[in-house]
Amino acid sequence: MSQMIMNNTLIDSIDVFDIIRSIKDPEFPNTLEELNVVNEDLITVDNSTENDYCTIKIYFTPTVPHCHLAPTIGLCIREKLNLLLPKKSKIEILIKPGTHQTEDTINKQVNDKERYIAAMENKEIKKLVLECIEETE
Repeated sequence: MSQMIMNNTLIDSIDVFDIIRSIKDPEFPNTLEELNVVNEDLITVDNSTENDYCTIKIYFTPTVPHCHLAPTIGLCIREKLNLLLPKKSKIEILIKPGTHQTEDTINKQVNDKERYIAAMENKEIKKLVLECIEETE
């Protein structure tokens, strides 16, 4: 999917999964789908919210319980969705409960708008995220 989903189209979990499935893992030469980090069953979309907002909740599973790049994976998911989804989307990205040692801390980091912006202002982090979300055909 290379173009933004239009504002007047309802988004579903399949659309969201199609956007994030091809993100490359920052550590392995595989996609998040291939590593079973993301799964369509762990994505919910609610189009019934007020003001035409779409609420998206994504759980992801780090490859190991102590994965030090879990925050980066969350940033990659958020950045790709921010680029391709309408601005009126509320996105919550969470680590699947019980799959990481510091899931609460990482969930706060990934879902804090100021922390996300600060992370993406770091040139090295931004470069890594952009490499991971780059579409290759």
